[in-house]
Amino acid sequence: MATHYFTASSLDGFIATADHSLDWLLSRDIDQEGPMSYVEFEKGVGALAMGASTFEWVMGHDEGRWGYTQPTWVFTHRELEVPNGADVRLSQGDVRRAHAEMVEAAQGRDVWIVGGGDLAGQFADAGLLDEVWVQYAPVTLGSGAPLLPRALELELIDVARNRDFLCGRYRIRRDAVERP
Repeated sequence: MATHYFTASSLDGFIATADHSLDWLLSRDIDQEGPMSYVEFEKGVGALAMGASTFEWVMGHDEGRWGYTQPTWVFTHRELEVPNGADVRLSQGDVRRAHAEMVEAAQGRDVWIVGGGDLAGQFADAGLLDEVWVQYAPVTLGSGAPLLPRALELELIDVARNRDFLCGRYRIRRDAVERP
């Protein structure tokens, strides 16, 4: 069991535009069953974590339909409407408590930090993030939500090309000296 941050990024390091849009991403060519693809990755996931902006984008993009079967923790400081029949749990505060619940709910499968970058950073700060998977799209955004607004030491463990995307898989280096 591991905790992964699996996401896409622009070449200049943003996962969404300033207004939380992912339209730039959806216009790119990717093989959903190709190297380092979402389809294969998602098969090993037993629980999800996402921020409120990601949750709202998913709900808006999918017209209110919830597409995940795994229990999902949504980290938010505001009231959100949870879709009927979905195992969505609203959470606040320290990610450690929620992570313990996610690990238990995942039943030996992996935990996926869906987004955003600051939420993944909170898991990293708590020593709970194991890997970062990034699919780099051939676009720059100039500004927006940063990929991972933290100083982390990573080790590249795999790389692939999936049509338009350069895909990298990194392990968090816990043995590295912290940078200022």
